[in-house]
Amino acid sequence: MRTAAILPVKRFELAKQRLGATVADELRRRLAAAMVSDVLDALAATSAIELTIVVTREQSAAEAALERGALVVEDADERGQSDAVGLGVRRALAEGIERVLCVPGDCPALDAAELELLLASGSRGERPEVVIVPDRHGSGTNGLLLLPPDAIEPSFGPESCSRHRALAEGADARWRLERPASLLLDIDTGADLDVLRERLAAVPAGAVRTRSVLAGPEPALPAARCV
Repeated sequence: MRTAAILPVKRFELAKQRLGATVADELRRRLAAAMVSDVLDALAATSAIELTIVVTREQSAAEAALERGALVVEDADERGQSDAVGLGVRRALAEGIERVLCVPGDCPALDAAELELLLASGSRGERPEVVIVPDRHGSGTNGLLLLPPDAIEPSFGPESCSRHRALAEGADARWRLERPASLLLDIDTGADLDVLRERLAAVPAGAVRTRSVLAGPEPALPAARCV
């Protein structure tokens, strides 16, 4: 089955704004870039993924994608994750792709072996199929596997896990939840970053670039100003 990964990437200067309360802007930008690179490496190492489609307006992310043989689609309007994934889905259909795995760029612990198992579990039934990977809290969506690629219209954001389930039911699609451990942890807050540090300490392999950024000197947060 021809399978593509779709990876939407926001411009790094705009990415991970919620981390700004706990890390300096310089570290936030470097961390966003490192996490995307680690996700790209994991996707490239997954043999079941024939093509990775990166949807972005971030030039450095586009260059990193091209270096790994990925296809880049420009996200000229930057209307958000769902619209960016939609651009990727349309390109996947134009490329003759039969199934897409939509993943975010902030899951640096992503493990290719777990992705292989996730992709091996699909079926070729007559009905569309939707596989939802929730975030570690169970409310958001960190992974969305769609057969065919337009089985449903992706709708990421708060409470998207239940929303994707409802969309699948409305499309008369088979659906199920899967929880590959390395795809459950996305990095939005300082608390997520603490969990990531613990995860990387326990698993010595993978996330090479993210580990390097986290191991380096941390820029100081700007001093608070009184007004």
